Amino acid sequence: MKEFIKDILAGMVYLLYKSGLVKSRLRVASIDETLEELIHTEKSIVRFGDSDIVMMCGRTTIVQESAPALSEKLKKILHYDDEGLMVGIPDIFGDLSQYSARSRKFWKKHLLSFRKVYERQCNTEKIYYNAFLSRMYYNYQNKENCGRWLEKFKLVWKDRKIVFVEGAGTHNGVGNDLFDGAESIERIVCPPYNAFYVYGDIVESCRKVPKDRLFLISLGSTAKALTAELYEAGYRVIDIGNLDMEYEWYLRKASDKPKIEKHSVIGRQANEEAGYDEYLSQIITLIELEKE
Repeated sequence: MKEFIKDILAGMVYLLYKSGLVKSRLRVASIDETLEELIHTEKSIVRFGDSDIVMMCGRTTIVQESAPALSEKLKKILHYDDEGLMVGIPDIFGDLSQYSARSRKFWKKHLLSFRKVYERQCNTEKIYYNAFLSRMYYNYQNKENCGRWLEKFKLVWKDRKIVFVEGAGTHNGVGNDLFDGAESIERIVCPPYNAFYVYGDIVESCRKVPKDRLFLISLGSTAKALTAELYEAGYRVIDIGNLDMEYEWYLRKASDKPKIEKHSVIGRQANEEAGYDEYLSQIITLIELEKE
């Protein structure tokens, strides 16, 4: 009953904004505009999703326990005012009709809880970029643009030397061609959960990498802090989040969220048994949580 009432309230609030009776103060660029900026400039981008807003509010998410220091970093990044670092937020503050029924329901409920957080923490004078550039498949009702967006995104790392900073089990590009256009691939593999607890080690490892590398980061909310810090240190950084997973769903023409087998492959032995020898050869640093 509690969820039923929440759904009704979320729908009512959404209708107030959709009808224009209440105006949202937040503006978000399109995915195409966001991708064009990344393709034609050397800018970096940090993206905020729903879990990052939850983390910013001091709560625990599925991959990171509550961390006050990380929450403060997230608040500062939302206000970041440097043209070289693009800041993306979800495109959810107007009409949601372009999204699937399940996505609309989710984002209405998310806004019911966090709309005021966005308006309080974001800079309402700026236009944010679109965080859904790495969530371009599952969210959308009509998926005909997904292939075109993916081909555009591939241009960002075409002929570049890239370094993934990812959780163990993420396996960006393993088993698909998403990053085949890159000149080379290296990996800094981090804990899949509570990566922020070894944030200093991650930063130290990243800063040993030459400045000609392009960082592609998939590391939950920790990725936001890391993206901003590496950008300030002179690197180009793209917070790609779950792009590889969306690509896998796109290739499978999935209608739900099927599990991706490679995500459960963790540890050298498991990777060897899976035949992921090339993946293992690309790892330049492995960072793990200290065992208690």
